[in-house]
Order: sequence, then structure tokens, then C-alpha cells
Amino acid sequence: MAEPELIIRGGTVLDGTGAEARTADVAVAGGRIVEVGRLDAEAPEEIDADGLLVTPGFVDIHTHYDGQATWDPLLAPSSWHGVTTVVMGNCGVGFAPVREPDRDRLIELMEGVEDIPGAALHEGITWEWETFPEYLDALGRQAHDIDFAAQVPHGALRLYVMGERGANREPASPEEIARMGELVAEAIRAGALGFSTSRTLNHRTSRGEPTPTLTAAEDELVGIAEALGSTGAGVLEIVSDFDDLDDEFDQFRHMAQASGRPLTISLSQVDQRPHHWRDLLDRIEKANADGLDIKAQVAVRPIGVLLGLQATLNPFLVNQAYREIHDLPVAERVRAMRDPDRRARILEEAAAQERKGFVFDHWEKMFPLGDPPDYEPHPDTSVAARAAREGRHPAEVVYDLLLEDEGRGFIYFPLFNYTDFDLEVARQLLEHEHSLVGLSDGGAHVGTICDASFPTTLLTHWGRDRTRGERLPLPWLVKAHTADTARAVGLLDRGVLAPGYRADINVIDFDHLQLRRPQMAFDLPAGGKRLLQRAEGYLATIVAGQVVHRDGHHTGALPGRLVRGAQPAPTA
Repeated sequence: MAEPELIIRGGTVLDGTGAEARTADVAVAGGRIVEVGRLDAEAPEEIDADGLLVTPGFVDIHTHYDGQATWDPLLAPSSWHGVTTVVMGNCGVGFAPVREPDRDRLIELMEGVEDIPGAALHEGITWEWETFPEYLDALGRQAHDIDFAAQVPHGALRLYVMGERGANREPASPEEIARMGELVAEAIRAGALGFSTSRTLNHRTSRGEPTPTLTAAEDELVGIAEALGSTGAGVLEIVSDFDDLDDEFDQFRHMAQASGRPLTISLSQVDQRPHHWRDLLDRIEKANADGLDIKAQVAVRPIGVLLGLQATLNPFLVNQAYREIHDLPVAERVRAMRDPDRRARILEEAAAQERKGFVFDHWEKMFPLGDPPDYEPHPDTSVAARAAREGRHPAEVVYDLLLEDEGRGFIYFPLFNYTDFDLEVARQLLEHEHSLVGLSDGGAHVGTICDASFPTTLLTHWGRDRTRGERLPLPWLVKAHTADTARAVGLLDRGVLAPGYRADINVIDFDHLQLRRPQMAFDLPAGGKRLLQRAEGYLATIVAGQVVHRDGHHTGALPGRLVRGAQPAPTA
């Protein structure tokens, strides 16, 4: 055994394999784990982990730090929640390849699809690249707190090869398809982890235009997949509405067949089609039985929007009496909304809009977001239920909730995975043999969603706190967000606590692990806002053997690097 540089002493080790917990020491040298067991050796740095959980660092395969990674050494909030590796470039959006005249278009696409302020992207991104390999080189020159990997986004690729025709969603010619394939293969060989695309109407530019990839034909998708597969590496990631389930899924089967590579699809329960998720899982099961590697990326809780005066959305946005004060700073808006006359005008207009059927009025799906937040709220706690108990209109309840904490509070509106007002469907999705933990969207939706805290919810809600249904075994939960996610994208060198693996490790006070309510910060370039969410209980997060976060605070260490492509498993 190499001379240890760090030893984590006497922790309760969950090693990422799904094995039961055991008490052990973990020794680290040269950025790798060198021993797990009872050790007599000493090290210059030691962490007393008696009574604490010791786990691999979490691997988050669905984030959008594509812009932030170019200017910010801290990939927060993901790194605040024990994540030690993120994969960005999902949903077909990103910033390479790009020609100079098209830079604004890519910003508009990212701003619209992922709710990242365009002003922040304009000021923060330095555009030191044109090609995707050049983008990787620019990322590789910067140090970060955690590791990150990038995928080739179809939206940028289509615009780069097809120009205006690509943006207008016109069919690609055989020559254009071949060129896109060449560029993807070039990117994979340079270190891209995969290729992503989007086929959902929910994804639009900040101008309201559909994403360039929305109607890309099968020959284009399969041609790109085949070119990726020719490299013998890379993964495929897709988000789709599946309006024509059979046709869409057949196309994705053909992509998996042509490439011979793993493919993942975003999957959640939608209120309008509450059983659609099951139909898609059935097709995924059949594809795997036929020898294809297709998996669903699923969320660990409802995918929910935060409504508030600081947020991008609130229920009074289409209310003219509110619009008159909407652009005021929050403190001034709160004062104006506390004026009895203003309150009466806003609520009267809300009632009139409701009578006309023109109002954001899903009161039964709106819940006050407390501290700590409850992500499986009971229907009795909804705005509608509270209004009924108090004999008030739901709009009055919402009005008062928006003013709490001087306008800094949030109302939680679960969009997906909450049709039945519990998380039983989410549990079935998580437990499915062909699903992966994903969809956190870390770094994105900065004014509406804060789901980079998924790893903490996975441990606390599913492993300890759930009261409204079955919990899940802690060893399995850790494996699901470490070894399983790492393996799914070809990062076989991490996600397990065993000799030879990367020393990406969490030391967690599980008994006191706790999410805090999201808060709005104004720390993006150009003063842009973003939702951030802290957690208590992560005593140390270690990347490549260096403690990067201790008790929730960055230590100054920046061992995180760009991960170029798939990584082999360590040899014995």
C-alpha cells in the first residue's frame, strides 16, 4: 500500500456497490483510494468519521453548467450536496460548436430552455472556441471544485452545420447529416462524453421559437448516432414529449441499434397523461430484452416550480394591477402589495380572470415551501385546502404567502411526478431495473427550479424521513447515485470505495443531514439571480483526495478537472 496522505477513520462505509454498511478506515494517496479496512498506518491528514456515513461522491449525469463552468470555479449548488462529478451538455443545448455570428442564438436557446439569464451568459462567457474540441480545451484550462464532463449538444451542432436552415428546423441533407456525424465523432475522440438532443415543445428559445432539433428526422438522428458509435465510445441522451409514442420510441431504438451505445431518455409522470410513464417503461423493458442499452433518467422527487416575488413566476404575472409594480425591487413591491387598495385591485382582477378561465389557478397543486422543505406535501397543506378551512379565496392565501419573509418565501408547485399527491410513482420509477437517477438540471432553471439538491433528498427522504409510504434501503440509494450513474456514462474509475478508484468521497452526519429552503442569490455575472439551496450534514466532500468542502464551506482546494471521455475501471 502506498503511504497514505489522508485517512478517514472508523466511518460507517457504504461503498457504492450496494453492500451493507461496515465500519472501516479509508486510506487515500495520489488522488486514489489505496485501502479500505482496519488500518494501523497514519497519515498527515486524518478525519474522524466515527458515527458518520462514508460514501463515494455522487455522480450527477444531468446538469447544465455549460456556461457557468467557463467562469465559475465552484459548480454550486451541486457541489454543496456531495456531488463530485457532473455531466453537462444535456437536452441538446450548449455553447459549441459555434460560429461567432451565432453566439447570441445559442445564448437565447439556453436562456429559453434552461432559464439562465441571458445577460449573465453574455457577460460570463468569453468565447475562446469555435469547435467542440476547442471548447473542451478552454474548459480544461480551468480548475474547479469538482470534476465535470461535457456532451455535444444537437442544437448548437445543427446551427453550426446548417445555419439558418438548422435554426428553422428544416430537414438536413445527406451531406449535412454526414458533416454533423463527423463533428460528433471528432468531439468524442477529443473527450466529449456523449451527444444529446431535444424533441419537446417545452424547450423554446427566449424569443419563443421551438428548439432547432424539435423535428429532426430519423435519418439525421440515426446518422449522428452511427457516427458516434463508430468511435466505440460515447452515450446518447434524449428528452421528448412522446406525443406519438410508438414512432418516437422506434426512432430511439434505431439510434441505439445504429450506435451500439447506451441511450437514456428523460421520464416522469405528467398529469395530462398519468399512465404514459408506464407505457414508455414497457418499451424500455422490451428494448433491453432485445439487447439494447436504453434506460430512463428519473427524478427523486416531484419536478416542481418555485413561485415567488423573487422567482421568475408567480400566480399574478398576468394581473395588470400587479404588473404595474412588477419591475420594482422586491422590498418596494412588498410595500406596494401591503397597501390595502393595491391588494383589493389585484385580488378583484384575479377573481375576474378566474371567471373568464384566464388565470393560473391550480391552487390544489400549490404548497407553502417551509424550512426544511417538504417535497411530499400532503393535500391538506395545499393552498386550496387552507383556503377552504379559512373560508377565503385561494388567491388571498397565495397573496399572503408571497409577502411572507419580506417577499423572500416560495410556493412549491409540483409539475411532474405528483398526479396522485404522493411519490409512489416516483418510487416505482426509481426502483425500476432500467432507470437511473438524473434530471437534477444543476446550474439551470435558476429562477424557477432548484433540484441540484436531489442527492440530499435521495438520502434523507427515501432513506430516513418518508412517512407517506415505503422507504428505500440506504446502501441501494447510495449505489443508485454513485456506481450506477458513473457506470451509465462510462466513468468506471469512480463511484465505488475500493482500492484503485478515485478518491471522491463524502463524510456525512446522516442523523443530522438536512435540506434548507432555497434562497435567491444575485451572484451571477451582470448581477443575475439564481436559486441556491444549502444542506447541513456534509462534513467533508473530497475530490481526488483533497477536501473541497468542509461543513458546507469551500476550503479553497480546486482539484476538479474536465473528464475527457470514458474512464476505465481500475486494475487490481
